[in-house]
Amino acid sequence: MMAKTPAAMVAVGDREVRVSSPDRVVYASTDRTPDITKLDVCEYFAAVGDVLMSAVGERPTAMERWPDGWREGMRLATGPQDREGDGFYQKRLPKGAPDFVDTVTIAFPSGRKADELCPTEPASLVWAAQMGALTFHPWPVRRSDVDHPDELRIDLDPQPGTSFSDAQRVAAVAEELLEELGLRGFPKTSGNRGIHIYVRIEPRWTFDEVRHAAIGLGRELERRDDGVTTAWWKEERGTRLFLDYNQNLRDRTIASAWSLRAQPGAPVSTPVSWSRLAEITDARDFNLTTIRDYVADGDPWAEIDAESYSIEPLLELWESLPGGELNWPPDYPKQPGEPPRVQPSKKVAEHWDSEGNRIEE
Repeated sequence: MMAKTPAAMVAVGDREVRVSSPDRVVYASTDRTPDITKLDVCEYFAAVGDVLMSAVGERPTAMERWPDGWREGMRLATGPQDREGDGFYQKRLPKGAPDFVDTVTIAFPSGRKADELCPTEPASLVWAAQMGALTFHPWPVRRSDVDHPDELRIDLDPQPGTSFSDAQRVAAVAEELLEELGLRGFPKTSGNRGIHIYVRIEPRWTFDEVRHAAIGLGRELERRDDGVTTAWWKEERGTRLFLDYNQNLRDRTIASAWSLRAQPGAPVSTPVSWSRLAEITDARDFNLTTIRDYVADGDPWAEIDAESYSIEPLLELWESLPGGELNWPPDYPKQPGEPPRVQPSKKVAEHWDSEGNRIEE
């Protein structure tokens, strides 16, 4: 019988975090990366701890956990009732966490509350990696005020028939628009085919208002580039990039900067400068094996906290551009002015009133 590999210790600042099963392969080798073990993952998060903390520090953070590692064909659970998924989102901090792992109480759209991981030092992120976390999903708030976002998140999500190069083109249009409005955006790769752009904002608007700001920006992008859409229903998007405005709602999160993704080759959602973004030919070049050298050249988001902006220019777009309210996620209550929650191709007009509510027969 093969002897069990002893646990390893990973130094993180003044702490050491115990890593069990350090030789477990988390990512199988690819044509550009070797086998990547659990110890490799934990050491990666230790190495990028400082820049990662600038992205998730003091924020409620859900963990995307893959306890047995990730392989092609594995599936992320769709919710708490899905017992067949290989990976899952951990929103409540599990019992037995070390004392140095902090939490913050947050409220879900349903009104239920939970104590969620709130990283206050890099060691807590390495501990999460020891628990199988590959991706961190922070809220756009800090624990000092969990009801008012301090980030606007622009999620450019490629649809079938579109590519990373399409996302690059639309991101450049977004950069130009933000500059015209007096805002500064900070881009990153998604770790897959998309691009995310973050704008630090003053924490004085609600989640719903920030969502409207994202819709306003999205509609102006639609006017400037016919390769982008805010259409909620997939059947209406066509071969365009979807600007997912609902990612700015309460309990909606995006993979953090410097997070690993559950994709071949351990790709990293990587902050870049605007000039560097335009030069990328293959986003897979940003992966666990390359990021330490990349960060050694400096943090492209070093100035992200230098200034917080007003979203009033974006809310003015929301008010002035035609289109009205858009659909909310299905787990939210029906909202005033929201269109019918039914696929357009399946909608029978006489079954719905002018407010988008189904008429009871």
